[in-house]
Amino acid sequence: MTSKHICFIAAIIFLSSCSSKPKRWEYQYVRGKTAVIVGGKAVPPAGLPKKVMQAISAANEIVGKPYKYGGGHASFKDTGYDCSGTVSYALHGAGLIGSVGTSDSLRKYGRAGAGKYMTVYAKSGHTFIIIAGLRLDTGYNGENEGPKWSTRSRPTKGYVQRHPPGL
Repeated sequence: MTSKHICFIAAIIFLSSCSSKPKRWEYQYVRGKTAVIVGGKAVPPAGLPKKVMQAISAANEIVGKPYKYGGGHASFKDTGYDCSGTVSYALHGAGLIGSVGTSDSLRKYGRAGAGKYMTVYAKSGHTFIIIAGLRLDTGYNGENEGPKWSTRSRPTKGYVQRHPPGL
C-alpha cells in the first residue's frame, strides 16, 4: 500500500464518522432558558415566548396519565396518551397544530431542523418533543409509562428534527 492509499482510507474513515446530527439528545441546563422538573412537572424560566409557555402548561396537564396506544387521537382530551398523542397535545395547547398527528406525519411537521425553544423528534413508530430544554416522552429506558418530562439522554439515530416556525 502506498502512502496515498493510506491517506485516502484514513480520510474516508474520518469523514464517515462525521455527522451533522448528534446521535443522542443530551440534557443541558442553561440558566434563564431551560425549564426544570419539580414534582414531575416542567417549570419554565420567566421570559420564554408565550407559545412555549402554553405548550409546557398543556403538557403538564397530561403528565402522569398512563400510556395508552392510540391515546389522544380520537380527541385531544383522553384518559391516556401514546407518543404522538402526547406531542400533539403539547403543540395543540400552544395553538401550533390543529389535529392530532402520528409519528409519521410529525416527520413533516413545521420546519426542518432543531428549533430554538422546541424540537420534535420523529421517526416511523415513535416521536418525542424537547420544550425549553426538557424532553417530553412516553417512554425510554425500558418503560411505557405515559407522558412525562425527563432530563435523561436518549438516542436520536433515525429521527428527524422538526420545529414550529419561529420557535
